[in-house]
Amino acid sequence: MIFIKLSRTACSVCLFTTAVIWGLAFVAQRVGADYMGTFTFNGVRFLLGAVSLIPVILILERGQSADNKLTLMTGIGGGVILFTASSLQQFGVVLTGSAGKAGFLTGLYTVLVPVLGIFLRRKTRILTWAGAVSAAIGLYLLSVPDMGSINTGDIALVIGAFFWAGHIIFIDWFANRIKAISFSMVQFFTCGLLSLICAFLFETVRLSDISAGIIPILYGGLLSVGVAYTLQCVGQKGVEPARAAIIFSLEALFAAVGGAVILGETMSLRGYAGCAFIFAGIIASQVTVKRKESLTSL
Repeated sequence: MIFIKLSRTACSVCLFTTAVIWGLAFVAQRVGADYMGTFTFNGVRFLLGAVSLIPVILILERGQSADNKLTLMTGIGGGVILFTASSLQQFGVVLTGSAGKAGFLTGLYTVLVPVLGIFLRRKTRILTWAGAVSAAIGLYLLSVPDMGSINTGDIALVIGAFFWAGHIIFIDWFANRIKAISFSMVQFFTCGLLSLICAFLFETVRLSDISAGIIPILYGGLLSVGVAYTLQCVGQKGVEPARAAIIFSLEALFAAVGGAVILGETMSLRGYAGCAFIFAGIIASQVTVKRKESLTSL
């Protein structure tokens, strides 16, 4: 039951932890790409993440009151969105030829979430908007040395950003009516199966390659998928999607930190400035939470 009735602060911590794990997962994904294709890596890690949740579900969600049919259907829907977003991202990275540029264009979901929220009649506060813009500027400074020209890969990444934003909003719609961990398991199975189908169609799948890349697969499957995506679903029960998107923008910061510490990559002064803008966005979005809570207590 602790996964259902968490305080807003605890939910924010869940989302922050998710951003840390996802950021460091870029290191695992970069290493994993040396051993196998993208679809193979995603298929194995998502299925591994799904299997890892089975004992957790049996322990923590047994007897929990929720709509099982809705959980199943939304899990499949979430898995399709997740697969589509991941595929468009990889397609865009290959065609764009710049991981930094791809990171910024994907990170546009930070701004797209509150924009899409308008059409869904969700009220977004001015400081949340300011936080989203600040985070977007930070992502630009942190990730993009030169925007250059627009190509097909850029368009794919922008479309993918809409799907990442849609995934956050999709979870927000159903978070309080479904079993969070069961939902995560179903969407992982869906995304993993779709990825493996594409792997067998477009890549050469070899067990020897999977065995050689077992370390990044374990991180990507157990932590990035099994833990992080589940924490996302749990955390969004108490945090509105616009603020959740801003917290997730920290993913880029921790990707830079992981690259520097583990892979020996360096970060420029411009990159540190980007980190500062991202933190400013986090603070701006959380100020509205504190003010609301203070006014409520008066």
